[in-house]
Amino acid sequence: MNSIEQIQQSFSEFLQQHFGIEKPEAESCTFELNVEEAKEQFGDLSSNAALVLAKKLKKNPKAIAQEIIDTFHHEDLRDLNVAGAGFVNAFLTNTALQNLTQELFDQKERFFKPDSKKQPQNYNIEFVSANPTGPLHFGHGRGGIIGDVAGNVLKFVGNDVTKEFYVNDAGSQIQKLAISFKIRCEQQLGNDVQLPEDAYHGEYLSELAQQCIKEHGNAVLEKPLTFFADYAKEKMMAMQEETLEEYGIHFDVWFSEKSLHDSGLIDHAIEILEKNGYIYEADGALWFAATKFGDDKDRVIRKSTGEWTYMAPDIAYLVNKVERGFNHLIMVLGHDHHSYAVRLEAVRQALGLKAPLDVILYQLVKIKEGGQFMRMSKRAGRMITLRDIIDTVGKDVARFFYLNRKADAQLEFDLDLALKKTEENPVYYVQYAYVRTNSILAKASTEKALGAISNKDISAISHEEAGLLKKIASLKSLLSNITINYQTHLLTYYLIDLATTFHRYYAKHRVIDLGKIEQSRSRLLLIKVLNQTFATCLDLLGISKPEKM
Repeated sequence: MNSIEQIQQSFSEFLQQHFGIEKPEAESCTFELNVEEAKEQFGDLSSNAALVLAKKLKKNPKAIAQEIIDTFHHEDLRDLNVAGAGFVNAFLTNTALQNLTQELFDQKERFFKPDSKKQPQNYNIEFVSANPTGPLHFGHGRGGIIGDVAGNVLKFVGNDVTKEFYVNDAGSQIQKLAISFKIRCEQQLGNDVQLPEDAYHGEYLSELAQQCIKEHGNAVLEKPLTFFADYAKEKMMAMQEETLEEYGIHFDVWFSEKSLHDSGLIDHAIEILEKNGYIYEADGALWFAATKFGDDKDRVIRKSTGEWTYMAPDIAYLVNKVERGFNHLIMVLGHDHHSYAVRLEAVRQALGLKAPLDVILYQLVKIKEGGQFMRMSKRAGRMITLRDIIDTVGKDVARFFYLNRKADAQLEFDLDLALKKTEENPVYYVQYAYVRTNSILAKASTEKALGAISNKDISAISHEEAGLLKKIASLKSLLSNITINYQTHLLTYYLIDLATTFHRYYAKHRVIDLGKIEQSRSRLLLIKVLNQTFATCLDLLGISKPEKM
């Protein structure tokens, strides 16, 4: 528990004792770091306790706030005051700021991790999961970065995390892929044959057909349709995996839908539902009683023709994940899967699975260039691929831009801004701040009097450093919140704010001043902490840490 958390705990205990309230009520009263520049003049910490307790205590919030500042005392706090409708504000003493600096320096990344001794959760996070029928389009970049960073944060705070790609290799799309690819091979060999309207029209299949003919010769057309399905699927999957690796995403597991059919896992899962009383037959089909769990209608699991619907393997997939030992499931899906998320939760409950299922839904991405939005059509072969984006703006910019807005809001990817090599581009703005900390430390290393900075160099830390210290320390609660709400975009927002806070501090205060060695050493200690914090965040985002720019 760091010094800020100790203040919060002391405040909670004070509320319980002084006002006679229960621990949960006291813990709902915040006493948090104030990192907003506009409010910093009122205090370093702010509490809503008086507002929260007013109804229970039947007192005016301002009166409660005044009572708190008259009776609550802590050695790390000074100048408590009441603001607004009844907020309690307080400033940190210089000693408290120095202790916080030492904790950040000594603990490094550990400072931002939870102190809890709870058993780590075993997370399975599934994302992207595109059909193996073509290249990843630019929209997949958004689900990819949301899932990847969520997994990074969950792992950072101490959980076991498996990143998983679900390969849809058992549906009608594979049959369509086989037909489309075979026709492309025929076309490459000079046959006058046209693609059906509902086929895959992208030129990538023509390029693949050239490669296939080079490998297998003109007699390739004599091969069965299954050959064309397997050949195209494997090549498309390899292409997708290569693109994702270039995007900085590595999957631990590539899970085949076909394996659920081949292994009998679907029958096993349906038997569980049937045993639990949620399967019935009607009109020659097999139904899942989804309405018992809030769905708007019951769902067909097996058609009257004997074929499984798309829900059947998904039911088996949930069972499979739990049987593999995962006790927390996450899926990242496009916004058009909202109703399907409800369906999956119904299935989870009906199966009696204890592992919670969290579905992260994300909105569409629009690519803008020259002030105009670009259009695409996968079926017509007009696509902007994720590889196009990576090749154009680079991995770092692509990852940051795709994440720089909340998942449930539509994202406009501005190519013009993404291509700028100036501080207008938020990626370069953040990376430049990191590089500046490196430059300061490198310059200091050339001065004998500024060498071997250690945790003893905190004596000159004062309230001038408070804004930067509070912003750094607030990362811990931010990461904790991301593990609950999965709002991964908050990490990009935080980095931009951190860079802004640093630039503002650097513009006002000299870090290296050979006339003030003690002060310089303290500020260099702070810069070391800041450098480590930038590095931690950039690593979580999967963005590079350049030494120079």
